[in-house]
Amino acid sequence: MFTGIVMGTAIVDKVISHDGYNTVFVRFPSNDLVTLTIGASISIDGVCLTATSINNDLVSFDIIYNSLKISTLDQLVPGSKVNYERSFVANSEIGGHILSGHIDFSGSVVKQCSFTNNYGLTIGFESKWSQYIFPKGFIAINGCSLTVSDVNRINNTFDVWLIPETLRVTNILDLKINSLVNIEIDRNTQILVDTVRSVAEEKFGALQSIILAALSQTNFVEDLSQTLQIGSKKDSI
Repeated sequence: MFTGIVMGTAIVDKVISHDGYNTVFVRFPSNDLVTLTIGASISIDGVCLTATSINNDLVSFDIIYNSLKISTLDQLVPGSKVNYERSFVANSEIGGHILSGHIDFSGSVVKQCSFTNNYGLTIGFESKWSQYIFPKGFIAINGCSLTVSDVNRINNTFDVWLIPETLRVTNILDLKINSLVNIEIDRNTQILVDTVRSVAEEKFGALQSIILAALSQTNFVEDLSQTLQIGSKKDSI
């Protein structure tokens, strides 16, 4: 588990492609690897990965096909700069919000805006994720815990603004228009939305059956259908 407070950036040293997965070697600032052991979890651009080898400041990770398919990690090449965060420990401060490191989808940079120590991004996404994205809600971009400032449900975009400190320690300023970014929606929001929708559909479905059954005993449905047909004909005249 992570907090979305990125510790810094690391540099990809080497990528080895295997059948169905990639092994990525990443070089970290050595002072952030104290106590790191094989098997430990590290968030790389928001994706939870497991350390498979440690050689001083060089750490390797195996990335399976599903992670490569959903995230941007299939684009990593030697020299790529990635955000990283080590998993938090009990009693540590949670400055952002709880992240699992399980990416939901990749969004694309639609717009960049900057003025006087302010920097904003507009991110495009598939419409099916719109139900989980709300103004003032949490979202993670490349492992950074951020607050959604606005959502455009017509264009399927959302806006976020970043403080100078976040820009200093992350790779956000390296993004360009059409750059892909890893998105993790807030899991609590997803659970709440899915639960409410499931209950609403269940209740409404039952109510709908009762209403239709009652109306079937009258001429209401037939009369309504005829009325709509007459109205349609009038509109076309």
